[in-house]
Amino acid sequence: MSKNKGDEEKIGQALNNVLLEHPAVKLFYRVETREMILAGTGNVQLDIICQKAKSVYHVEMELKRPRVPYKETVQGTSHVQGKYKKQSGGRGQYGDCWLKIEPKGIGNGYEFADKIFGGAIPKNYIPSIEKGVREAMEQGVIAGYPVVDTKITVDDGSYHEVDSSDMAFKIAGAMALRKGVMEAKPCILEPILNMEVIIPEEFMGSIMGDMNSRRGRVLGMDRVGSRQVIKAQVPWGEMFDYLVDLKSLTRGAGKYGYSLSHYEIAPPQVAQPLIEAFKKSKTEED
Repeated sequence: MSKNKGDEEKIGQALNNVLLEHPAVKLFYRVETREMILAGTGNVQLDIICQKAKSVYHVEMELKRPRVPYKETVQGTSHVQGKYKKQSGGRGQYGDCWLKIEPKGIGNGYEFADKIFGGAIPKNYIPSIEKGVREAMEQGVIAGYPVVDTKITVDDGSYHEVDSSDMAFKIAGAMALRKGVMEAKPCILEPILNMEVIIPEEFMGSIMGDMNSRRGRVLGMDRVGSRQVIKAQVPWGEMFDYLVDLKSLTRGAGKYGYSLSHYEIAPPQVAQPLIEAFKKSKTEED
């Protein structure tokens, strides 16, 4: 949102002041995507708020569509080596570890296991390996989203009496994690929302058609007075501008609510553009 690096705090203060006059608009920070989110009823409303913040508090910002909090995981198993070796004029750097990467199942979290035997890697370096693994998982591997629901086991490696260090093993752990994920059938997980849409019955056909176009799954329908309540699950990424579309389809009579339900594997038409965009961004950085 900030045009100038480091202005996030200044922008946040300005928007909070402006929003005192707009209680229906919310400003919050989304940890998963590391973004400041300004949520309202439409782009026109948000533009007006940003213009007011600019004219009164002299802050520059731009509105972008929020990122969907996708995640990454693996469907297969791999066993890979991460070896970091650097020799300079003085003391070198040496870290070497083998990691087994395997899926834990969607929603079952992360696990790190130490299966080193015989002193192949001194125990004091294991936390450094895990730190490297965790940092690499947070950064993402195939599309820049956090890697989740994965078991990581360090089961072999080697060290050097003089050149090994915490930093070297941290780097080796990160190298192995990235390599291992790539060899373990990686995939992208997309968030699925539970939806309840309340509409007059006359708009049922239009709303159902729109729901299907968003890859929604209708779970059931209930009548409440003269209105219908549609219960469905819809991918988060398909729900941008839904309030505007719902108002248009129902002539302003429709309402909806939502909550996060679960994550599931994204289809190729969703996953591939994310992967390609990440590859392009890495190429531009290099």
